[in-house]
Amino acid sequence: MTGYFEMQMSCPPAMTVRRAGEGVVSAPEGIANGSFLVQMLLSSRTEGEMTAMRAFIPPGVVTHWHSHPSGQLLFVLDGVGLVQREGGEPVEVRTGDAVWFAPGERHWHGAAPSSPFSYVSVQPVRDGTAVHWMEAVEQGELSR
Repeated sequence: MTGYFEMQMSCPPAMTVRRAGEGVVSAPEGIANGSFLVQMLLSSRTEGEMTAMRAFIPPGVVTHWHSHPSGQLLFVLDGVGLVQREGGEPVEVRTGDAVWFAPGERHWHGAAPSSPFSYVSVQPVRDGTAVHWMEAVEQGELSR
């Protein structure tokens, strides 16, 4: 994991501008079935503060199952993606769509097999974290 991707203790104390493309790094290994790029927009471990990131995912790459202790808002910037909550079917999402995952809701998201996918995600911090990573999505779960 690069230093840029590691979570900071708190959000910046004053207005901060993050320029397009600034600080884009590879996501840590072990959180998806392939590599993808992220740009951390807000980073914090402080209770109640927000974290936010922009993700750039190549076709067919999906995250592992995970949950967010205070929920997650995902806003699709470009491409075609797939999202799935545990117990549900995969749902296709496109540019301009917004997805809400409830606190603790086990889910995954990623790019459709034939399209890159980019999004901004926003998730609050609870108990020092904004995400809990789990196991990989099995191939059969992608096509249900």
